[in-house]
Amino acid sequence: MSSPTPKRLLLVDGHYYLYRSFFAIRGLRNSRGEPTNAIYGFVKALRRMLADLKPDYAAVVWDAGLPERRTQLQPEYKQHREVMPDDLDVQQEPLQRIVPLMGVASLFLENTEADDLIASYVMEACRSPIECVVATNDKDILQMVRDGVSIYSTAKADLGEGNGGFKLLGVPEVREKWGVDPAQIADVLALTGDSADNIAGVPGVGGKTAAKWIRQYGSLEKLLESEDLDPKVSEKLLPSLELVRANRQMVALDLDLPLPLPISEMGIKPDYDALIAALRDCEFRSLTAEVEREKARLVEGRETRDECQSREKAAAKMPSSFVFRLSTSEQGELF
Repeated sequence: MSSPTPKRLLLVDGHYYLYRSFFAIRGLRNSRGEPTNAIYGFVKALRRMLADLKPDYAAVVWDAGLPERRTQLQPEYKQHREVMPDDLDVQQEPLQRIVPLMGVASLFLENTEADDLIASYVMEACRSPIECVVATNDKDILQMVRDGVSIYSTAKADLGEGNGGFKLLGVPEVREKWGVDPAQIADVLALTGDSADNIAGVPGVGGKTAAKWIRQYGSLEKLLESEDLDPKVSEKLLPSLELVRANRQMVALDLDLPLPLPISEMGIKPDYDALIAALRDCEFRSLTAEVEREKARLVEGRETRDECQSREKAAAKMPSSFVFRLSTSEQGELF
């Protein structure tokens, strides 16, 4: 007997898709002059994910500050990032109200980055077990990829030919792209640093060199403890030992954070009437019409199902002799 198909959890990196939508669609405003481009792009992207993946559970996870452990290790962490543009900032709150109307949980944890909360949910899903798909472009999250955990990607570089509009990146894809197993991604990032997060790396060491060292020595720990380093490796690495050790702590994800909502309560149940009203308020005419058609199909399907169930219940209450007569001599007259 085959085992049942595991349920699927979709976790979306909220701020990644917020920024991506904002910069991908420019100049969209409603008649009141309010910017709506990020809201529109985000809703379209999320609806596409739900259609592509058909998850049983889903949540958008948001950044909500920086964890103290990282800012203590490196006070300059993410300090170089520009302030969110005003036209984007004003779209955050209305978008975070719309996401739950789509039937998707909207989650955050104070002083916690989204990738840490996502990682904690991934670990909880693995214990269930529930298949987990993460929609993000964050390199740190790649270290969470394993059996039953993949990354949702629509990047052309990942798609190749014949893969449709998206691809799930699993262990083989991450290994091919990075040259190391997913569990070793953090070791590579400890050596290279991450300019996006203002984390300095070992001077002169890029991704290919870092991956080569990790493959050669087996892990960052073994590399740092080796007493037989290649002279070229030693020349670059030894002056930066403290930096590398600090980096490794920086890129390690928190795996046991308190979860603001159990996975079992993340079932996807859209509030169509409220969602349609919110989209209409944003003046997304085509998107509103699309959701209205979806609601109509759902209602029609539900009514058809209810009619079938009513007929089955009525038949069950009939005397057995009457049911037999209907199923033989009088079927042609009635049906």
